[in-house]
Amino acid sequence: MSQPELPDLPDLPDLPDLLVGSYTATGGGNATGISAVHDGVATTVAVMDDPSFLAVSGDRVYAVSETADGGVSAFRRSGSGLEHLWDASAGGDAPCHVRVDPSGALVVTNYTSGTVTAVSLEQAESHAASVLASDGVVGAHTADRRGGPDTADRLGAHGAGDRLVVPDSAVVTEVLPDVTGPVEDRQEGPHAHQSVATPDGTVLVADLGGDALHEFRVTADPDLALVRVHHVAPGVGPRHMAWYDGDLIVAGELDGAVHRLRRDESGSFVVVASEPTFDGEVGDSLLSHIEVDDDGLVHVAVRGRDLIVVLDASSGGLSVVGSAPSGGVWPRHFARVPGYLLVANQMSDAIAVLPLDADGLPGTAVAQIAVGTPACIVPV
Repeated sequence: MSQPELPDLPDLPDLPDLLVGSYTATGGGNATGISAVHDGVATTVAVMDDPSFLAVSGDRVYAVSETADGGVSAFRRSGSGLEHLWDASAGGDAPCHVRVDPSGALVVTNYTSGTVTAVSLEQAESHAASVLASDGVVGAHTADRRGGPDTADRLGAHGAGDRLVVPDSAVVTEVLPDVTGPVEDRQEGPHAHQSVATPDGTVLVADLGGDALHEFRVTADPDLALVRVHHVAPGVGPRHMAWYDGDLIVAGELDGAVHRLRRDESGSFVVVASEPTFDGEVGDSLLSHIEVDDDGLVHVAVRGRDLIVVLDASSGGLSVVGSAPSGGVWPRHFARVPGYLLVANQMSDAIAVLPLDADGLPGTAVAQIAVGTPACIVPV
């Protein structure tokens, strides 16, 4: 994996603390688990396999383990560390996204198996509390699933023998329809990539393999009920989504375009605008994360070309404002903080700190934060 030499840059600007999910040796990466970044220095705070995506809610942190027969783990933020609480099945292979739903369920999407899972947080927390109380142990379950003795001691970690796994009754999984798309090496079957809550109280799951958005009703029981399927054009490969002004903005990983969808009178999502993010053949240029601010400014990362593209959605359509280098190689994820875009450049082993101008365009990186194979950034 390429590791470009980081340039000698000025002092790090004032930034919030961060939690960073990464790929470990299991997934071909260089990290050892979840990292916390404070004053520009990253420290491992939970040792686990391939925590490629994180979700934070209050003092809780949830992390997928993007492995075969994957899982999801819950932690409590405790000072500068993470206290491990419980684990649950992800309900499939290679979970790549996790989100706390307003229903009270934790929603996990599994890429390789094309499944979506809901975990009842109430049941999971209740089960964990009852087990800890019966054990007479409080605060002893902290994170480590593969580090050696030195690492375990340093992190106050426990081993696989005393993992607290929530019961099957707290987990429900649905399989997406077995469909294919025109991109043979990527669309040989369904690939659930991300979920978002809708303004209508449902959940949309992006299916990169099936060129579709699957709409579910989710409850904290937990329960998953398919409401309907919304199809996009063949070969789009929907990956990540964001809302703006009641419309859904979708990054097409496989077609290199951003799409704007709107519900019609029948309740179906239909495309009202599409905009390529670059000129020329798509090839290995793959869109990844996308975000939209309150003014309709869209940021989307393009791997392969290593760009951050900025679009305007404020007028009801989509138009490209400009683009800038991502500050590294293979921008998988990013986070916006006041004045800056923080880009997880997966193959650079670093987070690039890009200043944003008045138009939302990123400038040249003013700092690099060394983190092994970063895949997800969450400001805390």
